[in-house]
Amino acid sequence: MSLFSQRLKELRTDRGLSMKELAKEIEATDAAVCNWENGVNEPKLAYIIKLCVYFGVSADYLIGLSDS
Repeated sequence: MSLFSQRLKELRTDRGLSMKELAKEIEATDAAVCNWENGVNEPKLAYIIKLCVYFGVSADYLIGLSDS
């Protein structure tokens, strides 16, 4: 599992969200969120931006380039 996948799952579960709920918030499918968390696929830049805005984190943090 990539650092991105781990951080995405951690951010989602810390907020108490299901994959389906997160998908609805960022206008993605729950299958896409599941695939991102399981390392099957990586999101397009547009979804990375939506995730960063939603969770209030930097892209560097989300993709594993920074720990803060």
